[in-house]
This record gives sequence, structure tokens and C-alpha cells, in this order.
Amino acid sequence: MVETPRTCIVAEDEALLRHALVAELHRAWPALRIVAECEDGASAVEALAEHQPDIAFLDIRMPGLTGLEVANAAADASPRTRIVFVTAYDQYAIDAFERGAIDYLLKPVKPERLDATVARLQAQDTL
Repeated sequence: MVETPRTCIVAEDEALLRHALVAELHRAWPALRIVAECEDGASAVEALAEHQPDIAFLDIRMPGLTGLEVANAAADASPRTRIVFVTAYDQYAIDAFERGAIDYLLKPVKPERLDATVARLQAQDTL
């Protein structure tokens, strides 16, 4: 059985953090295709609608729309997209899970924590 490659977008307004997350995703899940890197909430919603990715890694605090607002928009723009929040702020966790988040990663993201998220996402693919 050939595995269908999974796709994702990464939305993070800080370029260094975005590039670091992309690099860690390549390490943790080499087969994952990153179809868009976004630096604000509006471009994340556009990327969701255009690419219909399997997964979205969203920062909470971004210019324009917040990650939580992007997650709300994803329900219409790309309903099958699973959301993982990546943020420095733990106080948004309840809101994130109320919006159906698969996981909530705190910055700086530790490799072992990202590995656990990847394992969780991959396990859902086998259900």
C-alpha cells in the first residue's frame, strides 16, 4: 500500500521561527509536503482555501487574523484540515481545543514534542 503524501501549511509571522518550524517538520516527517508558508492570518486563510491541506500549523498571535480566527475560517475554507497551534502563549489552549485543535505546541518547540505531534497525526491517518 502506497502512502498518500500529506500536505500542510505553516502560518507564523516571525520568519526565523517559521523557518525553524519548517526545518523541524522536514526532520520529523520527511514525506510531509509543505504547500504554503504564511506570515499573517489572511494569507493563511487564502492558503487553506487554495490548497485544502491535511494539516495547518498556526501561530496564535499574527497580524490581521489570529490563529484562532484562522481556525474558525478553516471550518468553511478547508473543513478536513486538522489544526495544530504553535504559540508562546499557554492561555489560549482551551480556546484552541474548543476549535478542534489536534495539538497545542509551545514555543520554542522541542523536537521530541513535535515528534509526538507527528506520531499523533500519522496515527489518525491509519484509523
